[in-house]
Amino acid sequence: MSAPLSLTDALDRLRDPGSWETWSPFGSERILVVDVASSAEDLAPAARLAELPCPTVAWRAGEASPAGARLLDAFDVHADDEAQLGPVVDAAKRSPLAASVLVQLLRHSETLPLHDALLAESWAYSTLQSGPEFATWLAARTSGDPAPEHPEPAVLARREGPFLHLTLNRPERHNAYSAEMRDALCELLDVADADPSIERIRLDGAGSSFSSGGELVEFGTLADPATAHAVRSVRNAGRLLARLAPRVEVHVHGACVGAGVELPAFAAKVCARADAWFMLPELSMGLVPGAGGTASLPRRIGRRRTAWLALSGERIDARTALEWGLVDEIR
Repeated sequence: MSAPLSLTDALDRLRDPGSWETWSPFGSERILVVDVASSAEDLAPAARLAELPCPTVAWRAGEASPAGARLLDAFDVHADDEAQLGPVVDAAKRSPLAASVLVQLLRHSETLPLHDALLAESWAYSTLQSGPEFATWLAARTSGDPAPEHPEPAVLARREGPFLHLTLNRPERHNAYSAEMRDALCELLDVADADPSIERIRLDGAGSSFSSGGELVEFGTLADPATAHAVRSVRNAGRLLARLAPRVEVHVHGACVGAGVELPAFAAKVCARADAWFMLPELSMGLVPGAGGTASLPRRIGRRRTAWLALSGERIDARTALEWGLVDEIR
C-alpha cells in the first residue's frame, strides 16, 4: 500500500485538470488517500474531492490538523488505522468500477428522498450487472445446488389481534434472500400497509441466521438489467419497510449479510442477539448493495461508515453495530 499523500500534495495535484483521469477506474490511481493530520494553506481545490470518480479516504492516524478537520466531510471514508484502510484500498484496486459507482451513488443519494435514493441504487446496480467485474465474478463462481423445493412458505405469517409476526423461513439456506422470499415478504407487507388495525410487526428469521443475503444461485438469471430494475421498482421490500417503519421491529441474529443488513435498517427498531454479525459483500462481486442498503444504512450510520462497510467487505459484530447505530438494542 502506497503512503497517503499529504494534504498539500493532494490539493496541489487536484489543481491539475487531468486529476479526474488520474484518480478513476481508467487512471493510474484507483483511490485517493490523504493524511489529514498534515496541513495546507489553500483549500479551494478540495471542492473536487466530491467529484473524483474514485473513493477518497481521510487517513487520520493522528489528530486532524485544523485544515484537515475542515475537510473531513468531503471524504468518502475515514480510516484511523491500517486495519481499516487496507481492505478499502485493496477493494478499490480489485473492483475499480464498482468502487467508483458505490461512492458516486452514496454522494448523490445522501440528500435525496428515500424513494429517489432507492431508484438511484437500482439504476446503479443494474448498470454494474452488465459490467465486466460482475461478469468475471459470475464466470468464476462455483455453481451451487439450486434451492430445493420446500413445502412451507418462504415467509411465515402469524396474526394475533393487532400484532403481525413475520419469519423468514428458509433456515437450511440461512434464509438467503431469494425471489420467492422477496415476493412473499412484499405481499405480506402490502397487506399490513393496507390494514391500519395491524399496529405492530415483528420480522425475524428461522434457524441459525437472520439472512445470509441474496440467493447466489439466482444471481445473473434475469434476462437483462432493465428487467431487473423493473422488478426492483415493483417488488421492493425496503420501500415497504420504510413506509411501515414506525410499526416494525426487526430481530436479527447470526449472519446478517447483504439484504440481511440492508432491510432491517429501514425499521424503526432493530434488536440484535449477541451472536449477530453484519457484512456487505457485494463489491467483491462487482456490484453495490441492491436491497436498499445505500438508502437505509446511511440514514442510520452515515455515508462514510456505509462506504467503509461496502468497500472493505469486513464483518462487524453486534457491539460495533450498536455503537454505530445500525442496531438499537442487544438482547
